[in-house]
Amino acid sequence: MSDKTDHEARRMYDDAVEREECRKVDLRHPKEWKNGHLERKMGHLACFAGGMFALGADGSRKDKAGHYLELGAEIARTCHESYDRTALKLGPESFKFDGAVEAVAVRQAEKYYILRPEVIETYWYLWRFTHDPRYRQWGWEAALAIEKYCRVSGGFSGVKDVYSLTPTHDDVQQSFFLAETLKYLYLLFSGDDLLPLEHWVFNTEAHPLPVLRLANTTLSGGYGCQLCGQRSHGPEVTLTKTGGHRLGYNLQQLCGAVPGPSLKITDEELGR
Repeated sequence: MSDKTDHEARRMYDDAVEREECRKVDLRHPKEWKNGHLERKMGHLACFAGGMFALGADGSRKDKAGHYLELGAEIARTCHESYDRTALKLGPESFKFDGAVEAVAVRQAEKYYILRPEVIETYWYLWRFTHDPRYRQWGWEAALAIEKYCRVSGGFSGVKDVYSLTPTHDDVQQSFFLAETLKYLYLLFSGDDLLPLEHWVFNTEAHPLPVLRLANTTLSGGYGCQLCGQRSHGPEVTLTKTGGHRLGYNLQQLCGAVPGPSLKITDEELGR
């Protein structure tokens, strides 16, 4: 959210990646540290890391950018394999890398899919940064599988075993399916001008937050105002200096139909 001005965070990120690679950790498929030892298993949740590395490539040093983007692409490929090696073409909760077993769940308790978003999230970030058509193709495969095997009369449900062609539903539609999985699928097949990454940051629950530029700046995500019908009103924000005994900034919605609240960010909160 700092518009790439938080240099300490950038340094900490680069240092953390370098330390892991110095320890000979293969970041292409992250493992789990459990009970004092490294388990050759990767969880579906960890598949977000492909998008994280793609984001890390943007704005990094030239000698790092290509490497980070390659790491992101390799993680995306690993996670896609975990989907492609199942009967339903949906990924298990976690999968092993152990001898002849590669990107496959071994335990029955790890074979379920609960409509998680992390793989689609990584596809979207890599699509935005590379426009490689494979990411849209992989996303479309996942969308078709979700529609075919997870749709039920009342919405969508997780499945208990992605390796069975006759899946049993768990009768639960997780809240993150609407908030994240479908959102990232929609963005994957939308233009880059919808919530452009130079103006918006997505938090871990896929909520878009505006990049803060401390000047008179207007940011648009391209939505339309539901009341007045005009484009670019809903999520637009502006940063303007305010007077008073505590100099700060007002983060204010622009739509005249729905003024909305202001968020005051003081100099103290900005670290000044």
